Amino acid sequence: IRAASLSGDCRWLREINRGHYGFIKQHQKCVKRRAILSILNNPSCKSKEDAERAVNKVFNSCFTDTRPFEEIY
Repeated sequence: IRAASLSGDCRWLREINRGHYGFIKQHQKCVKRRAILSILNNPSCKSKEDAERAVNKVFNSCFTDTRPFEEIY
């Protein structure tokens, strides 16, 4: 979650190029989608539902953690 959020991979223009349009919480949606895809690539993950459950469980605390940066753009 932190990697997806802080990497710049979820910038608005990149999302438009991927075909994901939205104005409301688009960054959060992208971060969740990218984190789920990352977990699905782990051989220990048994299903998409397990990945979604894991991401949703820790999303709020991880998403708001921007250390060592003060803010993200």
